[in-house]
Amino acid sequence: MRQRRRGFTLIELLIVISIILVILAIAVPKMNKQMQGAREMAVIREIGSIHQAETQYYSQFGKYATALTQLGPPVSGADSPEAANLLPKVLADGKKNGFIYTLTGTQGGYAVTAVPESFGNSGSRTFYSDQTLVIRNNWGQEPATPASPEIK
Repeated sequence: MRQRRRGFTLIELLIVISIILVILAIAVPKMNKQMQGAREMAVIREIGSIHQAETQYYSQFGKYATALTQLGPPVSGADSPEAANLLPKVLADGKKNGFIYTLTGTQGGYAVTAVPESFGNSGSRTFYSDQTLVIRNNWGQEPATPASPEIK
């Protein structure tokens, strides 16, 4: 009398594992691309937040901030032109969502740039904006400039 075995054979398990690996090989790159797109949309929103903070800073102090730290919270004490408490600390520190943000003063205004920390991984384009509130992007590693195409 032959005893019946329960369970899966080694071949059946290998086939199931192979199918799972094929599905993962297809799904993971698409997920990474979706995550990258979500990070880039968050960057566009953060640049909008910086514009709002600059407008508030200008109305309070009569000039634009020339560094993100001027828009961030004070280390201690009251709000001042050196730390106006208009942006959260994480953005005022210049790194958020896999991008590095820079704010510089220009003649008559300011300029904001955002570049990926790891190009191709955290983002595939760079961003630029200024007091005109137009956000521009560059599909490449070179930082976006005032001559880059605007985002519609």
